[in-house]
Amino acid sequence: MSTSDAAVPRPTVTVRPGRESHVAAVVEMVRELAAYERAADQVHLTAEQLHRAVFTGAAPDGSPAAYLLVAEVDGEAVGFALWFLSFSTWEGVHGIYLEDLYVKADRRGTGAGRALLTELARIARDRGYARVEWAVLNWNEPAIGFYRRIGATPMDDWTTYRLTGSALESLAR
Repeated sequence: MSTSDAAVPRPTVTVRPGRESHVAAVVEMVRELAAYERAADQVHLTAEQLHRAVFTGAAPDGSPAAYLLVAEVDGEAVGFALWFLSFSTWEGVHGIYLEDLYVKADRRGTGAGRALLTELARIARDRGYARVEWAVLNWNEPAIGFYRRIGATPMDDWTTYRLTGSALESLAR
C-alpha cells in the first residue's frame, strides 16, 4: 500500500472556553466569516469590544454580555462559537443563542464545528437550558446540510426581524 492509500488521520480538536489570548484571532475569524457571508464592510468589531463583552463584564453587574468557545488544533485557534443566554417564556428556562459559529476554511471537515456545537449542547444540558438556536443564511447550503446532519431543524414558520440604524434611532425618539 502506498502512502497515498493510507487514511490521513483527523487532527485532534480541543474545545475550550475562550481566553483573553484568543481575542485577536477571534476578531480575525469574525472578519473572515463576514467576508464569507458577503458582508465584510459591515464588521465594526474591535478587539477591545470583544474583550469587554466576554471578559470584563459588559453588564452593570459585571457579568459577560457574551460567551466564547474556541476550537484549537495543535494550540492554534481554528474556530469559535460566540453565544449568549436567551430566555423562553414557554419553557420557563434559559436557552443559548448562538450568534456566530465559524471554522477557518482550511480546517473545515476536521470536526471542529461539530465539537463546538457538541460543547454548546453539553452546556445547555448541564445547566438545564431548553434549547440551542441560531440563524443561518438561506443560501449557505454547506452549513444547512451540516446542521441537518446533526439533527437541527429549521424554524420555517418564523422570520427574523431586525431594527437597526436610522430605523432604530427613529423609533427610539
